[in-house]
Amino acid sequence: MTRIDNKFAQLKADSKKAFVSYIMAGDPNLGLSYELMERLPASGVDIIELGLPFTDPMADGSTIQLAGQRALKNGMTLQKTLDMVKKFRKKDDVTPIVLMGYYNPIFSYGVEKFLINAKSSGIDGLIVVDLPPEEDDELCIPAQAAGINFIRLATPTTDNKRLPTVLQNTSGFVYYVSITGITGAASAKANNVGPEVARIKSKTDLPVVVGFGIKTPENAREIASIADGAVVGSAIVEKFADGTSIGEICSFVKSLADGAHDNSV
Repeated sequence: MTRIDNKFAQLKADSKKAFVSYIMAGDPNLGLSYELMERLPASGVDIIELGLPFTDPMADGSTIQLAGQRALKNGMTLQKTLDMVKKFRKKDDVTPIVLMGYYNPIFSYGVEKFLINAKSSGIDGLIVVDLPPEEDDELCIPAQAAGINFIRLATPTTDNKRLPTVLQNTSGFVYYVSITGITGAASAKANNVGPEVARIKSKTDLPVVVGFGIKTPENAREIASIADGAVVGSAIVEKFADGTSIGEICSFVKSLADGAHDNSV
């Protein structure tokens, strides 16, 4: 049982849905991103999705691309990201942390070294969007052997023929991408997402969490009502770009979390 497994078990017992918040490690700088990360659990965040800065983030829209560029410009690295998590773990040993990124920095760092250090730092799960199931031997299977969940993306184009392959070595939860396109590009629609979530849940016992295109508390409420949780990233990240204070960002995050946790829908 990982922290992710424990969190979903706890949420299920409390009849609540998960709220997952994405932030970019090192954006706009290491100090501020750590301060925000540290305050996310008190703002209602159940799982933290921590972005690993990369020069060519193919799945991400301009908001997260620019966040990664700011972080890299300020010297953020994979090692500093792991150190950031280790520092967080000294104060919070409960909140699950999922590292979201691309394979190149991990490959360059060294897979074996990365998994040892990620585990010891307190990383609970990985989302590596450019490693398909056909490459599971590269990172997915070694990660699971190290006790780290490997979370796979399913999309509107993942048909019934492809879905079993996607689910085969997935653990922790399934991340359903609600739109065809990049992060922050469009709004998620519950009437489109609902049937797809039901289709995935008919093939797995894992929780299904929906991300991409969720921007408001109302969006979070609607999506969480038909899934096991909602992820918000770009709408939070762009607050830093706008110069919004951390206190105001936390208030916004709290409103999103309250939306996802509202079971009235």
